[in-house]
Amino acid sequence: MHPNNAFRAPEGSDPLGDIAAIGFARIFATTPDGPRVAHAPVLRTGPDRLRFHLASYNALARHLDGSTALILAEGPNGYVSANWYADVRGAVPTWNYVAIEAEGRVQALDRTALVDLLDGLAATLEPRVGEDWTRAKMDAPRFDAMLNAITAFEMAVSTTRATHKLSQNKSAAEAERLITAMTEQGDAATALAMRRARP
Repeated sequence: MHPNNAFRAPEGSDPLGDIAAIGFARIFATTPDGPRVAHAPVLRTGPDRLRFHLASYNALARHLDGSTALILAEGPNGYVSANWYADVRGAVPTWNYVAIEAEGRVQALDRTALVDLLDGLAATLEPRVGEDWTRAKMDAPRFDAMLNAITAFEMAVSTTRATHKLSQNKSAAEAERLITAMTEQGDAATALAMRRARP
């Protein structure tokens, strides 16, 4: 995470809630084959619990049970041109971003928990795209066959870290210039995050 304290998560923030709101993350772990990363939707299932599933043949899946892993979710992010600053001669380009890490012990889950996870993900993510899919719409034997190809995991989160690097170290006027430029470039999400980060 970024070492500048100006970019720490806002007071009272909920890192696991932020990860759940993003809904998609990278899972990192060190394996006997070297460092590996997987990408998966993530569901919060308790105050300090995150669940996800991977293809059982994923290079990371066979090493996760009982290991310590890191989940990284990224929020809005965008390039900041030095040309956008009032004094271009004293500026360098940078990148504004939101990133949240959760670290903890991972355990594999049973088939019942896997089904619950899939149901929970559908119930959480389908409304985001205005849809209503459930496994009831799927052929039951086909669903069962697919279950054989994936493994569910749960992380007991022991540590979280977050960076909200959104030009908080700049003056209000300078930040407004950057927000305007971001908006003009079509990056409304990062511009909005920058605006929300202002006191």
